[in-house]
Amino acid sequence: MNKEFFEAVKMLTAEKGISEEYLYDKIAAAIVVAAKHDYNGKDIVHCDIDPEKMTIKVYVTKNVVEEIEDPDTDLTLEQAQLIRKSAKIGKTINIPLKTKEFGRIVAQTAKHVIRQGIREAERGKMLEEFQSKNQELITAKVNKVEQVPGETRVEGQMIKIFVVDVKDVGKGPKVMISRTHPGLVRRLFETEVPEIFDGTIEIMSVSREAGSRTKIAVMSKDEDVDAVGSCIGPRGQRVSNVVDALGGEKIDIVKYSTDPAEFVSAALAPADVLSVEILDEDAKSCRATVPDDQLSLAIGNKGQNVRLAAKLTSWKIDIKPESGFYEGE
Repeated sequence: MNKEFFEAVKMLTAEKGISEEYLYDKIAAAIVVAAKHDYNGKDIVHCDIDPEKMTIKVYVTKNVVEEIEDPDTDLTLEQAQLIRKSAKIGKTINIPLKTKEFGRIVAQTAKHVIRQGIREAERGKMLEEFQSKNQELITAKVNKVEQVPGETRVEGQMIKIFVVDVKDVGKGPKVMISRTHPGLVRRLFETEVPEIFDGTIEIMSVSREAGSRTKIAVMSKDEDVDAVGSCIGPRGQRVSNVVDALGGEKIDIVKYSTDPAEFVSAALAPADVLSVEILDEDAKSCRATVPDDQLSLAIGNKGQNVRLAAKLTSWKIDIKPESGFYEGE
């Protein structure tokens, strides 16, 4: 019987991918819970499972006393010495129980707890697996379509998504995914640009209006490596692959600089910037001067270009045409 039991557990652990130690702990706990019913729930029952020797030992620990106060926990010296001749008053004695005597109720209880333990282990394993994907890029199948502006998706399609967060909600892991999160752009560029993946180039910031336009600021840790050129790739292939993965979203790649004026100037691409004046360093506000014919390009459709540049740089940006201030600036 024991051999069959231990072989069954091995098969179960192999099938479910659960550790044997975890499952034996749950089985031992189930047996203890069930057996305690015979002792009014007193915490005196123990179960030791040894898979190497293929043994299951269940025993009750009782106190050896002169006068019994609680029949569940106490034994007289005379009773104890019938079990173990060396028993002494004031000591405890372990009394072996025969598992066959537990009956149907014990078996049902143990089975229920084991099933529960397996479910918990499976949930834990699933949570661990999902948590390893947190903040990462994964491929998923579209089951329900809720469009990102500018994208067209159909059920059954395989797409790249970004795992924003993974939480344990009790019944299993809750995975929050996104096609609009800036992290999606970061991970796509890591996939396409080896220099980002190996750390030579770093993405310093990302600003995005999903389905429309994204700006990323990049910096090279190697003077011989062109950060912007590497991200664009030969004949623009690398950035083109990212654009395709985002459903045609426009992407501006700009060079990061620790000089705020230089960074703001680069962030306003594709517009040409003549100069950037720092208005208030503490408030991080500045004014960029652009050629008159570049004004609408610098501002962008409905202010999108300057809005994304401001988010990318964390600076408040006013735009000034070269000929002077425009009305309502």
